[in-house]
Amino acid sequence: MNRLRFLRSPSPAPRPRRLAYPVPWRVDRSTAPHYRLVNDGRETLRGVTVSVAGDSRLTVSGPTSVRPGEAVRASVSGRDPARDTLLVVRWFPPDGREYLWQISL
Repeated sequence: MNRLRFLRSPSPAPRPRRLAYPVPWRVDRSTAPHYRLVNDGRETLRGVTVSVAGDSRLTVSGPTSVRPGEAVRASVSGRDPARDTLLVVRWFPPDGREYLWQISL
């Protein structure tokens, strides 16, 4: 009888999980080292920036808001971008959350 004192009530039901957010970008590498980052999603992405991590240089042309089907162009130049460079894409979908995605060259 003494043991019943230490029983806990059942845990609350777990919160429903959100599905993972699918990355809305497709990388067109057909003209490397000039890349096209195409918005393959259904939403307009805002605040889009592309930066480089590594020893290469980056030139970006494109809007900061990218509608579905539109693209941002990024040109990478360096000694060996495939070995020492990553592109980092940052964007905000309509819900206002910030996302980052890295691309190996």
